[in-house]
Amino acid sequence: MFEKVLIANRGEIALRIHRACKELGIQTVAVHSTADQNAMHVRLADESVCIGPPAPKDSYLNIPAIISAAEITGADAIHPGYGFLSENARFADIVKAHNITFIGPEAEHIRVMGDKIAAKEAVGKVGIPLVPGSEGALASMEEARTEAEKIGYPVLVKAAAGGGGRGMKLAPTPGDLEEAISTAKAEAKGAFGDDAVYLEKYLTKPRHIELQIIADSHGNVVQLGERDCSLQRRHQKVLEEALSPALGPEERARIGETVRKAIEQLGYLGAGTIEFLYENGEFYFIEMNTRLQVEHPITEQVTDIDIVREQICVAAGAPLSIKQSDVHFRGHSIECRINAENPKTFRPSPGKITDFHAPGGPGVRFDSAVYTGYSIPPYYDSMIGKLIVFGDNRELCLARLRRCLSEFALIGIETTIPLFQALIDEPDFQRGDYHIHWLENWLAESS
Repeated sequence: MFEKVLIANRGEIALRIHRACKELGIQTVAVHSTADQNAMHVRLADESVCIGPPAPKDSYLNIPAIISAAEITGADAIHPGYGFLSENARFADIVKAHNITFIGPEAEHIRVMGDKIAAKEAVGKVGIPLVPGSEGALASMEEARTEAEKIGYPVLVKAAAGGGGRGMKLAPTPGDLEEAISTAKAEAKGAFGDDAVYLEKYLTKPRHIELQIIADSHGNVVQLGERDCSLQRRHQKVLEEALSPALGPEERARIGETVRKAIEQLGYLGAGTIEFLYENGEFYFIEMNTRLQVEHPITEQVTDIDIVREQICVAAGAPLSIKQSDVHFRGHSIECRINAENPKTFRPSPGKITDFHAPGGPGVRFDSAVYTGYSIPPYYDSMIGKLIVFGDNRELCLARLRRCLSEFALIGIETTIPLFQALIDEPDFQRGDYHIHWLENWLAESS
């Protein structure tokens, strides 16, 4: 097992990793920008190193500074969390070159899955169903028109190196295609330095379903069921559920075994997530995330498996502590992403938390690094915590969620708590009857 792990991240995920390490008897090193010198993970870590000024490019994305911090402190592994450098294949290569273990998959898998076209080719070969689309990057407008006609309108133009909804444009009709491609290519070039785009069939009202997997270096793979991440705004997840209210046991078993066998064939190592669009009983692959997900806690709640602990152990060379036959699903769990934002305009609301009280009681977990007196900096993502609620069934889970939202106190800043309080009373949400466009439509009607 590792003796010391450097956590190359900040906020709630840095604290989550720290806690898993301490339970394993591993010392931790926190790296931080000057803006995060009073952050909770910095206060609790065994050691801390300042790696630069507030701007992410000068600190949390500063590879030389992070490697130097690892060498100075004698860390034998680096956990990247999510975001920042977690899916940067070059970073994984550099970590390995310095004889430090990267707690994540091999760089080659990060590289392949980071290219959406290459990812589709790789998973298609191992039996994962794909969204109908072009074979690869589009070479010309003529090819685009031909492919779009074969796929059938509406079509979605997507950046090959994309993520987070950037470089993604809808073409409802043939007359919209050229402008959609031009706009998507320009956006992709600016965001990723690569203007390659491809086409996919646009599904009208799909759900976003993702499957959690974890694999060790001994050939063992387990799948931990699905999460429903369909409630999104601007392609960003807002609330997630496990298990999905849209799937039955047979569909769950079918897609779970398909994914488990595929990951086994790929020879993948570590935690990862296969993401699908689901419509009319069919699953269509959209991407693979080669890292820990923000919403991993709801899977932990319904399986009683510590994903971060397993992730660290398999990176250290240990076999998984569980077999697929050990995985049993129980109850229901929901996660709300609590952001420091105006609940109507979604304008970021950095500032000092003057009073803080987290909800509690049975089946309640709040993953966060905030505290009374903590000042939320304006330089980073506005998510400040995750409210995770568990119940024996979805009805009880919703009742607990309603209670918890009424107990919350986060004074001094604006948060998205009122958004969830309104959302939970919507009949469609109560029935679990929603899709990836539902939330934006509801927000538009509510404004």
